[in-house]
Amino acid sequence: MWISYLDWDNAFDTSSAAAFEASATAAFDKCVAIGINCVIVQVRPFTDAVYPSEIFPWSSLISGAQGTAPDYDPLKIMIDVAHAKGLAFEAWINPYRVKLNDKNPGELAATNPAVLHPEWVETVDGGMYFNPAIPEVQTLITNGVVELVKNYNFDGIQFDDYFYPTTDASFDEEEYLLYANNKPLDEWRRENVNTLVSGVYKAIKAEKSSVIFGISPQGNNDNNYNSQYSDVSMWLSTKGYVDYIMPQLYWGFNYKTSGGSDRFAFKNIVNEWLTMPRDDSVSLAIGLGAYRVGDSDGGSNDQSEWSTGHNLKDMTDALDEVDGIGGFALFRYEFVFASPTNHELATKEASALAEKYAA
Repeated sequence: MWISYLDWDNAFDTSSAAAFEASATAAFDKCVAIGINCVIVQVRPFTDAVYPSEIFPWSSLISGAQGTAPDYDPLKIMIDVAHAKGLAFEAWINPYRVKLNDKNPGELAATNPAVLHPEWVETVDGGMYFNPAIPEVQTLITNGVVELVKNYNFDGIQFDDYFYPTTDASFDEEEYLLYANNKPLDEWRRENVNTLVSGVYKAIKAEKSSVIFGISPQGNNDNNYNSQYSDVSMWLSTKGYVDYIMPQLYWGFNYKTSGGSDRFAFKNIVNEWLTMPRDDSVSLAIGLGAYRVGDSDGGSNDQSEWSTGHNLKDMTDALDEVDGIGGFALFRYEFVFASPTNHELATKEASALAEKYAA
């Protein structure tokens, strides 16, 4: 189960250590009840941290203002509660994002690395992002991962699908002239991302070899390669980058593009990922779009498969029928347990999963 920064208000009460532990217990109990065996919690959404860090300021998720410390450690509590319930815990990191917009995460703390080093940051569409081409940025991100792995007893680290925030050549033009050695821009950008991914993998294994490292890319691998500059196919097929890939396959069984293509219909896109070359050291899991429930993937209507109350369960059944899938995750907590617009349908979906995995 993915628990995003957007889920914190629904999942956790941050007012005190006791309240936080009680809310984490309730949230994780809900996950266990529908067959979930791992929670993937966003612990660093905006170059900030839901844990005490010597590198990043406290997240505004905890106290309402970035850099304001609570008197407890939310991450330790979550890990302890998860493990007590038999849940694995993975720490989800957005590596490059500093700000999504003016509201998320609000004012940056004076100790935020992006404030201390504005030369590492670029602005795109109102958001702020670290420049993947800058060596100091790669070191910062890697050191942040090592700090987490060293200080906490969790089971894995996950990066999501956000790497380069734009294809605009001006984004890293200065670094391109400095470092690219006349390589094509797209090839050079993919090398920058590959260097980070392999460096993080090596750093994790050097610190604690039992901790796994996974990435959840977009389900459309063309977009990963051409827009995010993420060579996911190489990560799948080459040892030393990741332990697993979890593509976000957020389309239904009957999905078609506006042009009539069924490439992304659920079973078809699962098969596309299954047939990609994959090293024995890398597993494949599937991300399912719980946020589609009641809303569809191509326009809401009463006949939509997303209005049956059991589409997520049907998808897990389809995954059970094929070899080579190492699990699934649901995006995200709110849309399973606290859907703001389709609560009744979401409850039915959760009940269908609970019935399946209780059997």
